[in-house]
Amino acid sequence: MLNESYAAYQGAEPYFTMARNALGDLVDGAHFFDIVADDIAYEVRYDLGWPRVIRGRADLMTQFRGYVGVIRINSVDHVIVTRADGGRAVTLEYEVHGTILSTGAGYDNRFCSIVLLENRKIAAWRDYMDSHAAWTALTGGGA
Repeated sequence: MLNESYAAYQGAEPYFTMARNALGDLVDGAHFFDIVADDIAYEVRYDLGWPRVIRGRADLMTQFRGYVGVIRINSVDHVIVTRADGGRAVTLEYEVHGTILSTGAGYDNRFCSIVLLENRKIAAWRDYMDSHAAWTALTGGGA
């Protein structure tokens, strides 16, 4: 259930729910933003308009506010969770399905996220994705 204070992020809720559920008892907090450390380093290994590294929970929330103005995530599936280092490191593989709001085009992408936990919070998140799928959905064409 979406906390009122996170209502502006409804367009990414399936992603947030996937992350929260995948991390399960390794973290404390009900929502994705509750399980993120104040000094998180959120890194994306692609260049499609986001900063390569976002530092801090507040800046991450700002970036996601912009994201939900462009893309609505309808579902996340095919989730594979792999724990390592006693649960300190978690690899999440998943598929995201959504809509590009400006065009109504479908958005389907595959991700691999490496998550590092400290003190029962996400300290670092490194994202890899099929950047060609994102580029095609956002531009309406191929490379």
